[in-house]
Amino acid sequence: MNTYQLNNKNLTLFKDQVAIPQYNRAEVKTGIVHVGIGGFHRAHQALYTDDLLHQEGNNDWGICGVALLKFDQKIYNTLKEQDGLYTLVVKELDGTLSKRIIGSMVETLFAPENPSKVIEKMASDEVKIITLTITEGGYNYNEATSEFDADNPQILQDIANPLNPITIFGYLTQALKLRKERGLDGITIQSCDNIQGNGHMTQKMLLSYVKMAEPTLVGWIENNVSFPNSMVDRITPATTQNDVEELTKTSGIDDAWPVVCEPFKQWVIEDNFVAGRPAWENVGAQFAKDVVPYEKMKLSLLNAGHSVLGILGALIGYNTIDEVVHNKNIATFLKNYMDKEVTSTLGTLEGVDLEVYKQSLIERFGNINIKDQIDRICSESSAKIPIFILPTVNTQLKNKANIKHAAFVLAAWAVYSLGKNEKGTDLNIKDALKTTLHQKAIAAQQNSTLFLEIETVFGDLRKNDVFVQAFANAYDNIVKKGVEKCVIDINQSI
Repeated sequence: MNTYQLNNKNLTLFKDQVAIPQYNRAEVKTGIVHVGIGGFHRAHQALYTDDLLHQEGNNDWGICGVALLKFDQKIYNTLKEQDGLYTLVVKELDGTLSKRIIGSMVETLFAPENPSKVIEKMASDEVKIITLTITEGGYNYNEATSEFDADNPQILQDIANPLNPITIFGYLTQALKLRKERGLDGITIQSCDNIQGNGHMTQKMLLSYVKMAEPTLVGWIENNVSFPNSMVDRITPATTQNDVEELTKTSGIDDAWPVVCEPFKQWVIEDNFVAGRPAWENVGAQFAKDVVPYEKMKLSLLNAGHSVLGILGALIGYNTIDEVVHNKNIATFLKNYMDKEVTSTLGTLEGVDLEVYKQSLIERFGNINIKDQIDRICSESSAKIPIFILPTVNTQLKNKANIKHAAFVLAAWAVYSLGKNEKGTDLNIKDALKTTLHQKAIAAQQNSTLFLEIETVFGDLRKNDVFVQAFANAYDNIVKKGVEKCVIDINQSI
């Protein structure tokens, strides 16, 4: 099979091998600027938008993808060379692959290379929505204070150098300032990250920054910018070299960075857009008045479930999530965690059968074709745990209810942070707080509760005697017996 580089020029060469965009990309205008062009955005929002562009009358909703960080130069270079095109490969449960080329990203920009160009694009009159996938850690939120981290050196840099920002807040502030000065209409800023109340979080963090950097802009933002909440869901593992080679071999597509994902996808969005929006509901998204209950369900079950499997699996020595969940002892532990500790915190969810949803999660985690790397799931756990697991812990403590499973997972994370699994193999820990975590993990070997002194993660949980005792007991048991024996004991105690 002949091989051709994926780009506009060669696009039609692939039409007999995979589905390709059937709309004229040259006629699509940029109505959305998206910051954070990693795998999840390209498997989710960009796909929904691509579906919509295939329907007549939606040419105003093309995406300009922005790579925000210096670290993102590789993905930017790849997409630039491919004219924003990439292949989406859906790994079905039966092992078959569904492939299509996505064309909704009609522009790409690299923020560190030309900050002013990104600011101008965000301030463009044709842009109605700015969407974000900047990860949980990108919101500069301090768990201990529940406030914006005003002492972050990058934040201070942006305030001192407003036209050469580093953070998303610096870029958004300068773009909104331009929109105000030019008398333009308002705009919607939509988070697509795994944070409960992600719209509320974005609004609070941005306004906190603006009050420091451009205080006269606060009123305009409050009157002209909307921040809809949304719940996003699709398991999207990191692309491997094998994925790249398999695509080339089977389809003749030379795509340097395709995206692989599971078949399931979900997007629930609060209908709060001040400048118009795409009709994403016509391609499978759901608009709702209140998204928060659905977000809480997904974060507390799917995302927390991933962290449970990742941390425990990493210590035992597994490499992928499907391997972990096919360990019946771990799967039972996870199911009991969801049933005994999470479910009671969720309240009523209209149109959702929680038992069916929880069972579907076990099946999705077990998709042997996805091979979601544990390294990816455990990365930036210091930002994920306060969002995915600690809300359940705090609610259960308030209700004087069971926290045994959650305390065990957090104790396992303390052991994980030492940097080796139970076989003595080094763990590849990727976390902004890696050094702090490691130092506290070492201290925890003498007194396990010293790990809880990381306030930005745990807040004041170290002051709760019930939690501290459960954590200390779990830690001691893990050290003495290992993760799997402890899990068996916990399962038998239910």
